[in-house]
Amino acid sequence: MMQPPTIDDVHAAAERIEGAVVRTPMLVSKTLSEIIGTEVWLKFENLQFTAAYKERGALNKLLQLTGEERQRGVIAASAGNHAQAVAYHAKRLGIPATIVMPENTPTVKVTHTEGHGATVVLYGQMFDDAYGKALELAADKGFVFVHPFDDPAIIAGAGTVAIEMLEDAPDLDTIVVPIGGGGLMSGVSIASRAIKPEIELIGVEAELYPSMKCAIEGCQMALGGDTLAEGIAVKQPGELTSRILKEYANDVMLVPERELERAVAMLVGIEKTVVEGAGAAGLAAMLSERERFRGKKVATILCGGNIDTHLLANVLVRDLVREGRIARLRVAVQDQPGALAAITAKVYEAGANVIEIRHSRIFTALPAKDTVIEVECEARDARTIDDVVARLEAAGFRVERTHLD
Repeated sequence: MMQPPTIDDVHAAAERIEGAVVRTPMLVSKTLSEIIGTEVWLKFENLQFTAAYKERGALNKLLQLTGEERQRGVIAASAGNHAQAVAYHAKRLGIPATIVMPENTPTVKVTHTEGHGATVVLYGQMFDDAYGKALELAADKGFVFVHPFDDPAIIAGAGTVAIEMLEDAPDLDTIVVPIGGGGLMSGVSIASRAIKPEIELIGVEAELYPSMKCAIEGCQMALGGDTLAEGIAVKQPGELTSRILKEYANDVMLVPERELERAVAMLVGIEKTVVEGAGAAGLAAMLSERERFRGKKVATILCGGNIDTHLLANVLVRDLVREGRIARLRVAVQDQPGALAAITAKVYEAGANVIEIRHSRIFTALPAKDTVIEVECEARDARTIDDVVARLEAAGFRVERTHLD
């Protein structure tokens, strides 16, 4: 049975990787602190060269390989960030690397991994599928398997984050950590409890993948579905990490997709920083249960920033819709000249802007002489959109507004 790393192992990892990974900023967010009602600290691990904390554990592991193991080469399974970390540092150290990734991994992560010189194998739909394939290839080809989380060297490397956090903010009350396989939170737990035993440690999982919560609490919950936080979409957490977190974690929170999307959008809008769904999970937890954190000094780790740009654009636009700044209005009108002009006039009068217009004459339950005009419009705030609807209805139009969840 593997033994957990100690605080001495974490300090040794910090010395080992010093200068080869970024000592990322740890900053207070004044705006998020005001919104949540607590002192919010952010650890910007998305500013690592490969845009994720995973470099810490991967490098710590690679630096401890023997010369014979380096010559054989390494293999890893990852949804993306561990892949890039292993690929990048293996190339730096002259170690051949093969990475197995799920077939639905965002293109940006595949491209970056290949860009670091690794051989990429796409296999399966989930991390667990890729993991099985990587073990198979390791046995067949003699590669050294570099586990993404269930390895003492990986955990010790991840724990170096906590040393930096508590050096920069020694008065922290709580650290909120995203959980996939549990490597990051295991390392953070071991290091932070050794430095500050009374600190509160809260893990966060996507609501669709509560695997660590169930492993710790012995519960049975459904697993699966498309999550924005694919980096923490793990069906089976680590055996070692589960043991560590059962001892150290105060709680594991679950966050819905809507809060993950909102957190990603807020970090772009407020902090001007790009964070993937998994990296925004800690902030999503704070937003979903503000009372729980009120009045405390709380830190979370923006553990990764590798989000597909098209997906990010969708998230940002969807957030504008939820805020009421973009709306789709279905307006029933008589299909005759001047109808569209009358609608756009009301949008203009309210101070909104038309983004797109669609006519629906065939697929509608209205009489044949009528039509539905879909108007997508944008405004400076939700009240302006409400004014558009009021003006249209006052002019005799029937208006139906499309809502997200």
